[in-house]
Amino acid sequence: MPALVDWGLRPYPESLEAMRSLVRQRRTGGIGDTLVLVEHPPVVTVGVEGDDGAAAASGLPVVRIERGGRATYHGPGQLVGYPIVDLSRRGQDVRRFVHEVEELVVTSLVPFGIAAGHVSGQHGVWVDGQRKIASIGIAVDHWVTFHGFALNVDLDLSPFARFRPCGLSGSVMTSIAAETGRPVAIESVKPLVRAAWGRLFGDGSTSPRSEGRLPTEAVPPATA
Repeated sequence: MPALVDWGLRPYPESLEAMRSLVRQRRTGGIGDTLVLVEHPPVVTVGVEGDDGAAAASGLPVVRIERGGRATYHGPGQLVGYPIVDLSRRGQDVRRFVHEVEELVVTSLVPFGIAAGHVSGQHGVWVDGQRKIASIGIAVDHWVTFHGFALNVDLDLSPFARFRPCGLSGSVMTSIAAETGRPVAIESVKPLVRAAWGRLFGDGSTSPRSEGRLPTEAVPPATA
């Protein structure tokens, strides 16, 4: 099974630097594919697509980063996952990788009786095509992925109303607790994510690197 590490509750700026360090280690072969699980104190992150200025006016700390997508909120009770994966061993297929990350989240929700999936033209993982339960935004550097998913487990959703997450009304955001109508411990979700991670990413390479395709620069970030 590919590695999984749990950082617990960790400030976003500190986590960002540690994640970038893992990317460098993965590029040089120092580590294998690794999923980081973490919670962050309240923060808004803004991806390469930017936002409408509302993030800065939200009163929340704001960090601008290199992942795909716009602005989203992280806070305690939200399980964030950073898959550090070498796509050169998986066919260099960014679109497929994003789909696999989405599937990891969808699979993890099944034991809660939540049927989630995609919405055409929208990013993330949705319930009934109307309520967004997870945001996804990645970046890829020399075919190594970083950033990832943010699954709302049992958190205060009101900060989403203080800006426009992914350009949407904050009212679209939901959580496992909101969907099930009961408190949900984040520790109860981690084993489900771990199992889905192992099933979806435990096969190692799926196709060899194409000859002549030696990436030297970061490829554009991807969102879902």
